[in-house]
Amino acid sequence: MRIAFDAKRAFRNNTGLGQYSRNLLQALFAGYPQHDYYLMATKTGPLFQPPLSDNIHIELPKGLYKPFPSLWRSNGMRHDLRRLNIDLYHGLSHEIPVGLPKTGIKTIVTMHDLIFERYPQQYRAVDVAIYRKKFRYAALHADRVIAISKQTALDLQQFYNVPEKKIRVCYQSCNPAFGQPISEEHLQEVRAKYNLPQQYLLSVGSVIERKNLLTVCKALHALKGKPDIPLAVIGTGGDYMQKVKEYIRTNGLTDKVLWLSERPGGVDSADMPAIYKAATLMLYPSVFEGFGIPILEALQSRLPVITSNVSCMPETGGDAARYVDPYNVDDMAQAIEDVAENNDLRKAMKERGILHAARFTPDVCAAAVMNVYNELA
Repeated sequence: MRIAFDAKRAFRNNTGLGQYSRNLLQALFAGYPQHDYYLMATKTGPLFQPPLSDNIHIELPKGLYKPFPSLWRSNGMRHDLRRLNIDLYHGLSHEIPVGLPKTGIKTIVTMHDLIFERYPQQYRAVDVAIYRKKFRYAALHADRVIAISKQTALDLQQFYNVPEKKIRVCYQSCNPAFGQPISEEHLQEVRAKYNLPQQYLLSVGSVIERKNLLTVCKALHALKGKPDIPLAVIGTGGDYMQKVKEYIRTNGLTDKVLWLSERPGGVDSADMPAIYKAATLMLYPSVFEGFGIPILEALQSRLPVITSNVSCMPETGGDAARYVDPYNVDDMAQAIEDVAENNDLRKAMKERGILHAARFTPDVCAAAVMNVYNELA
């Protein structure tokens, strides 16, 4: 097959959408070299360097579309796809070019989440309108819709009336670096670099209301220093973050919360696997996610996870995580105390985590996506 991808975020996006694109593409290149792959991108970038191979091609806007890359991506790209005799096009993040289904090219789109539909107040109104138009068009006009969780599949049916028969749940993977061994010497170097103690709790994600960091801080306050382990936060935010900081100041927790993203230079993404592995446990009590990639990163890192018992978190955490009511401070405090102070429990959670994470390796996830491609071949 001649398979084309919307590769914009693979080259230019350093968040979860970009990582999803890079992980999937690399696994497809390695596992299925019999196909020809075309990376459709508005420009290349430093985040992704595809292997040099005769079956991997990079296509950029040309001619009249060169000064208007966004227009090419949303509309003009379809002419290049026809010129290249593409058999199948995969929009890796919520979008497909307008009019593409009319060309006869089989079309797949990956939908990561519809969080803006559930929490529109957390987005600008203009962004909600744009997302809704693009996402709905892609979901209704693609031949197949890949949802990265059962939760997202249900949302597609609820909000856009996408027929269940055209949705396929294909879980995503995380960066394989989280599963690689790291020497104790390197762990100590990273601890020193970020001024981390020997034990710390870890929170990763944007500091926004949905991620629920305030409840974590309330749980720490309720514990009254038992266990006496600080919280390291990786993430930034706006008004909600200031609300969390005000609670921390008011309740004497300033020395118990380490804002790693605010240090000079922030957090180097290359250090993330070591930061995970050096931690005592991960706290991820979000009230809603499309998948919850930090949960998987933690499981791959042999880091015990406390997360929410709602949305997709039980899908991602399986039988390896400790689940709490994200709105219940006492429930969260008890879970922190139980896991942090029980070495045998943490060991068991690490072992279950490795087994569960094996369901989400890049090879497994790429095979699921290739099965969808073969449905349309």
